[in-house]
Amino acid sequence: MIDPVTLAVLKGRLEQIADEMDATLFRSAFNPIIAEAHDASHGLYHAETGDTLVQGKSGLPIFVGAMSFAVRAVIEKAAKDGDLAEGDVYIFNDPYEGGTHLSDFRLVRPVFRDGAVFCYLASVGHWHDVGGNVPGNYNPVATECFQEGMLIPLVKLFVKGEMRQDIVDILSANSRLPGSLYGDLNGQINALDLGLRRMTALLDEYGDATVAGAMAELRNRAATLMAANIAELPDGTYSAEDFLDNDGIVDVPLKIALDLTIKGDRMVLDFSRSSKACAGPVNIALSTAVASVYVAIKHVFIDVPANGGVLEPIETIIPNDSLLSVRAPKPVGGYTETILRIIDVIFCAIAQVAPERVNGCAYGTINALSLAGHRQNGSRWVMFSFFGGGHGGHPDGDGLNHGNAPISTATIPPAEILEAAYPVMFTQWALRPDSGGPGRHRGGLGAVYEIELLEDKADAFVFGERGKFGPPGVLGGKAGARNVFRYEQDDGYHHPPQISKMVGIKIARGQHLRLETPGGGGYGAPDQRDPAAVARDVALGYVTPTSAETDYLVVLDAQGDPDMPATLRLRKAAQS
Repeated sequence: MIDPVTLAVLKGRLEQIADEMDATLFRSAFNPIIAEAHDASHGLYHAETGDTLVQGKSGLPIFVGAMSFAVRAVIEKAAKDGDLAEGDVYIFNDPYEGGTHLSDFRLVRPVFRDGAVFCYLASVGHWHDVGGNVPGNYNPVATECFQEGMLIPLVKLFVKGEMRQDIVDILSANSRLPGSLYGDLNGQINALDLGLRRMTALLDEYGDATVAGAMAELRNRAATLMAANIAELPDGTYSAEDFLDNDGIVDVPLKIALDLTIKGDRMVLDFSRSSKACAGPVNIALSTAVASVYVAIKHVFIDVPANGGVLEPIETIIPNDSLLSVRAPKPVGGYTETILRIIDVIFCAIAQVAPERVNGCAYGTINALSLAGHRQNGSRWVMFSFFGGGHGGHPDGDGLNHGNAPISTATIPPAEILEAAYPVMFTQWALRPDSGGPGRHRGGLGAVYEIELLEDKADAFVFGERGKFGPPGVLGGKAGARNVFRYEQDDGYHHPPQISKMVGIKIARGQHLRLETPGGGGYGAPDQRDPAAVARDVALGYVTPTSAETDYLVVLDAQGDPDMPATLRLRKAAQS
């Protein structure tokens, strides 16, 4: 049995390897989605099962569960082909084989010791453009994956250490931005090279058996701790449901429903009541659904380590015909919107049994926005970015203002970076008043973004959610404000026919796109909020005086201080 000191040292060393791989890619990537927003991840994976052993802290948590499916697919293909060799590197973006959507390219490399695979290293990064009908690849009206971009199955990018230039040529020929693609690809290759050097040095120092024992022990501890956390919760079944606005094709809401059952130290998450697979791109593959479960559980049980052991005491039930478990060629480009809803329903279900562990729901959409056109010199430009919103109120306080989606640890690309890279100017980038869901602890505020085009013309595309259903609060907290997108034309501003999704928006120089993102859901009843906190929110511009009175039942005097007698009368009248 490995001693505790050695285990702690090896845990830190293994995590450092993954962290260094993250940092290597972030420093060398060409596109801001990776370099600035950190939409990427690296990790170490089990040689036989593909289970996650270690993941970098700066990468996206959503990839933890999904990448294990991806590595498992590599293991199966290598066994079938019988040609796995030292120096091989696989590349693929198949969303139905451990992927997420076509923009996320995976590179998987075996680590050999004495002629056998010790573990796998993997890198995933969101590439700027991979073909398809929409620049940036968030096509809100796709009805099959072929309209979303190029699909690359499991192929070898390196064979015994030699790169296949034909694969690189195919990839480059199918991107509007081949230079960006090549830079990101090389960044991921460099990350794997560094990971191999660091892993080899660690194994040489401590020995293969000791490191393998540490990996196994860390996984077992995660599983044990997760089971112990579940056992603390009362047995029973707790249900919740939420909705997507539509699938981009038919303007009908889609239900994500959960029945969560706790029995002893086991948890079952049954999504059988969710909507069937749909025509548009908000479907997801099973691996993606499992990954979203992991992210939600990790938010609830924050002390559990980030490895595959977390999911051992948890069973996920998803029927094959569900929009949460599709196969090719069903479109999956908008997977981010659906996994955010999965996280929300898990929060709402667990709030019924362990309210001290959950938050109100976050803003629930990445608001993928693409602008594309040609500069006056004829060169093509493609701006793809996502935008922040409010996080939910929580047991200890108000939600985060203008944060990023809870599927990741990514950052929102700064306005200065976007303005430097593309012919646009942000004429407004501000917090959105009254957007946080009212509650004892207020939901965080969403944001207002207004973008002006500086070139002669451009095409715009938006893929968002939460235009019909605001992010729910918990324990009596109210929903955050809904998503609002508008685009300017010669006759004024217009809204998309399907609220949050649209292709083919054409704007001219000086015209604007305006996005008002949702706030987070509130935590606890609004009339339990401290009147002084409400007054402070009004003073800061977070809440308007009207909302203070109608949502929080707080009356302010002429100086902006709580009028306590009037407030108490108002709250008493509301209770009666």
